[in-house]
Amino acid sequence: MSILVDTSIWIDYFRSGRNSAKLDLMIDENRIVINDLILAELVPFLKIRNQQKIIGLLYQITKLDIFIDWNQIIAFQLKCLKNGLNGIGIPDLIIAQNAKQNRCAIYSRDSHFRLMEEILELDLIF
Repeated sequence: MSILVDTSIWIDYFRSGRNSAKLDLMIDENRIVINDLILAELVPFLKIRNQQKIIGLLYQITKLDIFIDWNQIIAFQLKCLKNGLNGIGIPDLIIAQNAKQNRCAIYSRDSHFRLMEEILELDLIF
């Protein structure tokens, strides 16, 4: 199964090396994927720090196309709201939808995904 690595993991990986052994293993096993939303969150930060090599490596990761089904995003948000989750942002819902569409797990440290895990039937790695 492919693993969509969320921005929160990449930031920890670049800053402190936290969870590096786990992510390094996923990289070695060629199991990780990325999407344009996650790249859009990471690349500007890396450009400011002149990290061109890292940017190049990120663009070599298999990229999932994002096909936003806005009706499903609305349904996801409604499910979250009905279950008391008021602070789930659209980017997190798009990442969840993208992972589900591609039958991927999500590797994240973002607590929103943990909160949505059962409600949206996500496959999470925390």
